[in-house]
Amino acid sequence: MTKLDVSSPSFNWGELGFSYRQTNGHIIYKFKDGKWDNGELVTEPYLPMHIAATALHYGQTCFEGLKAFRMKDGKVRVFRPQANAERIIQSCDYCMMAAPTVDMFLDGVKRVIAANIEYVPPYGTGASLYIRPVLFGTEAKVGLSSSEEYAFVIFVTPVSDYYKGGMSNPVKSLIMANTDRAAPFGTGHIKIGGNYVATVRSSYLAKKRGYPVLLFLDSASRTYIEEFATSNFFALTPADANGKRSYVTPKSHSILNSVTNMSLERVAKEILGWNVERRRIAYSEVEEGKFDEIAACGTAVVITPVGEIDHEVVKDDGSVVVNKHVVGDGKTVGAGLTELYHTLVDIQNGDREDPFQWMWPANGIEAEN
Repeated sequence: MTKLDVSSPSFNWGELGFSYRQTNGHIIYKFKDGKWDNGELVTEPYLPMHIAATALHYGQTCFEGLKAFRMKDGKVRVFRPQANAERIIQSCDYCMMAAPTVDMFLDGVKRVIAANIEYVPPYGTGASLYIRPVLFGTEAKVGLSSSEEYAFVIFVTPVSDYYKGGMSNPVKSLIMANTDRAAPFGTGHIKIGGNYVATVRSSYLAKKRGYPVLLFLDSASRTYIEEFATSNFFALTPADANGKRSYVTPKSHSILNSVTNMSLERVAKEILGWNVERRRIAYSEVEEGKFDEIAACGTAVVITPVGEIDHEVVKDDGSVVVNKHVVGDGKTVGAGLTELYHTLVDIQNGDREDPFQWMWPANGIEAEN
């Protein structure tokens, strides 16, 4: 596989899109005999694996996604890597996998960025370095049990804005009949591969019908909002006379605790002075028009405004009807989402103060010697 050449001064970082590009290499740690090794930087983007590895047969794998930015002061920093480290530890613990320590996670992130420093896009391009840590069982086993050997890989790839210019225009979302993402007491709260493959088919079918994002309700009652296929859900109430709103996002065991969502909550509460509610949200609240702005949020897109939600409902005779609900005017990005988006992105790029000390490390990451 040929490395991406970014050496030309005229290289267009804004045209990268969100796809894998080969860089200088990745870092891999291996767990064996009850301990992790010190990690090794590797240039070859392929990994030999036993055909009976637990990751291949029983899905013993989890991953993370985060970004590094070349900020206004010229330094390279990562957005909240400690939160991603803590979340992958939670995923590992739940799936009985050997977990990295927070320090090991941060060490790997720092080393792989330093080895690929030229792939961190310049400030002002709207692009960033996407970081993908992935951990999986490598021991050969035929019976169902936890592996005793693991690999922890961190690779990086430069990406541009998911949508050119930042946020997209509002998109249509579908609640598909007879389709669930996660069981009430299953694995929806951790970031494992199985949670995502469960939505691949339904997402494909939805996109063919003109819906870029799928929204899921709770699988027990199908009355409460859970999350989108790859992103958390949040909604904003109309601004009051003082310009204040409520930022409302679901509380449920079966949704992923998004780092982006947690960050937007703090921006809303501590910078914008809004009320923040993390609670069960009945879909009827959407139908009743309690929210004038709704969005999906995640590392890749930051915020995707939603302008319409179409809800498929199965009638007693088995037929399906579609109830359409337009959010706001359905066409333009609301003022609340715009303010949230620019406040968070400005912190990531160094265009405003970082009051939470989210950007790590303070002194930046430099090329390896």
